[in-house]
Amino acid sequence: MQEILEIEYRDIKENTGFFEIIKKTLETCFKTEGLCRKSLYVNVILTTPEEIRKINKQYRDVDSATDVLSFPMFEKEELENYNSPVPEVLGDIVISIEKVKQQAKEYGHSFERELAYMVVHGFYHIVGYDHMEEEEKNIMRQKEEAVLEKIGLKR
Repeated sequence: MQEILEIEYRDIKENTGFFEIIKKTLETCFKTEGLCRKSLYVNVILTTPEEIRKINKQYRDVDSATDVLSFPMFEKEELENYNSPVPEVLGDIVISIEKVKQQAKEYGHSFERELAYMVVHGFYHIVGYDHMEEEEKNIMRQKEEAVLEKIGLKR
């Protein structure tokens, strides 16, 4: 399988454990959505609540920290017909590691599961899914849970 992940640690220490969880999760996402043969990769930025707040303010005009932000580079329809030999970024996923830790504790599950969920959630946003309407939300949640189950991290 081609390299599907580029990771940046912004204001936090590099961590091979984080990398392994993210890589395994994205590989499963790519397989599930039939993107393995396309020359696409995801840029993941792991950062602090302060940094994600700045990014949220800059790009969404929302002045608050959040757990995950997603920035797609393609429209959903463009991905169906995408066929380029040149590697391109599918999208950016920005994750607050501190929020992942807090939410894992709050929801009573492992850090690994919460980080994988943030990656899956971000991935489905960058491939064109949303959760604004109830029907969309149900479709997105089913896809997220299916991927988490495949990697052994279901609820």
